[in-house]
This record gives sequence, C-alpha cells and structure tokens, in this order.
Amino acid sequence: MSHKKLRQGIIKTCVEMNRSGLNQGTSGNVSHRIEGGMLITPTSMAYDKMHHDDIVEMAFDGTYTGKRLPSSEWRFHRDILKNRSDVNVVLHTHSIYCTTLATHERGIPAFHYMVAVAGGVDIRCSPYACFGTQELSNLALDALKDRTACLLGHHGLIVLADTFATAMWRAIEIESLAKMYVHALAIGEPPRLSDKEMAQVIEQMRRMSYGQAPDLDKVKDTPKTIDATIKKPVAKPTAPATNRPAAKPRTRRVAKPAPRTTAGRTK
Repeated sequence: MSHKKLRQGIIKTCVEMNRSGLNQGTSGNVSHRIEGGMLITPTSMAYDKMHHDDIVEMAFDGTYTGKRLPSSEWRFHRDILKNRSDVNVVLHTHSIYCTTLATHERGIPAFHYMVAVAGGVDIRCSPYACFGTQELSNLALDALKDRTACLLGHHGLIVLADTFATAMWRAIEIESLAKMYVHALAIGEPPRLSDKEMAQVIEQMRRMSYGQAPDLDKVKDTPKTIDATIKKPVAKPTAPATNRPAAKPRTRRVAKPAPRTTAGRTK
C-alpha cells in the first residue's frame, strides 16, 4: 500500500481501538513497517483529530520527518519491527482486563485453548519499566520471543500482526481472554492445559491459517464440498427433419343409410 493508505489505516485502527473499548483517550499507539523504518502515531493527539499528514515517518536509526513528534513509545515499536521480519503492525493499548492482570505482573496461562492466538502456550507479562525507555523496549522484546502478544507490567498490552485487521482481531481476542481469566480467578486458579494439548491447538490453528481443515486425530471425516448445480431436465429427442412432403390427412368414408320404405307397415 502507499504511505497515504497506510497512514489512513493507522488512524482508522486507532479510532476503532477507542470505539471498541480497547483503549481510552490517547494512551495507545500504532505503527506500520515501511522500507527502512515505520509510520507511527504522533504523541498526545486525539485520534479523531488526526489527518494522514499527522502520522510520523521514522527511520530505524531514530530520525524522523513530519510536523509532529512521534509517540513516546516509539522505541519498542522501532525495535520490534527492526528485529521481527514476520511483523508489519505493532499495536499498543491499555485495555482494561489486560492491564488489570499487568498491574499484578501476571500473564495469561493456558487456562483456555485460545491463548494460542499469541503463538505459544501462554501470554507472558514483562517486568515493569518506565514508559518510553529503552529498558521497557528490551523487556518487551524478551516477553515477545516466539509470541505475537505480551503484557507490559503495570502498563498494558502489545500485539503484533501482519495487517491492521489481524492486529485488531488479536487485541480483542486477548482482551476477552484476560476478562475470562480474571473472572475465573474469582472462583480459584483454573486448571491449565498441558504443553502437549496446547501444541495440538497451535498445530490446528496453523493448518487453518493455510486453508487446511484440521484433522489431527486422523478420523478422516473432513468436510467435503457439495455440487449445488441445478441439473436441467434432459429434453426428449425429436425425429430428424426430412425433405419429404407432408402427408395429406386421410378422410374417413361414412356409409349412406338405406332408403326407408312403407312395405309391411299397417295403417
């Protein structure tokens, strides 16, 4: 996509973060990879007031161009995109339930199979470090190793993805998981799925991402497509046309009645 479309995509994603309840105010930020660097949200600017030229273009060496300052969290955006070639989008938000867990420096364990949406058997939480620092960036990179999401201690959530749409989907899914986990903790620490069970889930998700039907238990009952084409009735064959003249219709001869007589009749 062109830089202009990417800028519009960043703004749209930010607005959607607040509309969906994933974020409040201007606490979140979004970036997208470009050649040699990234495009990133400006610092302390309301999302609904942003225009495409407010988005900041930044190189991986930390230099930037534009009329506004980049987000105060630019360091972990830069370091993630620089070190993770599998990622195009970095999304950061202070969603309520993820942040609730993060204030306890508590990640999300394998209490539910959908934890695998972050790419592993759990979603880690990094130790606390002040926002905007290189220390925070280093801790985030560690927590994101082999993962596409992590919590930041006493801070919030980071999600990685290939597209804006996938980043939003993953952030909403993880916030929902955090909410379920917080509610489950009200009863007690829930039992956890084993690494073997989670590995099966991860493989199922991998197959689905490649458009393959999951069938790891080898029951061979994968869905089959049905030909829904309506078959037209076959017309009965007609006699071939000939050049012979049409036969004249045959007329039926009716016998004339015999003449009536008065012989033998009495008066």
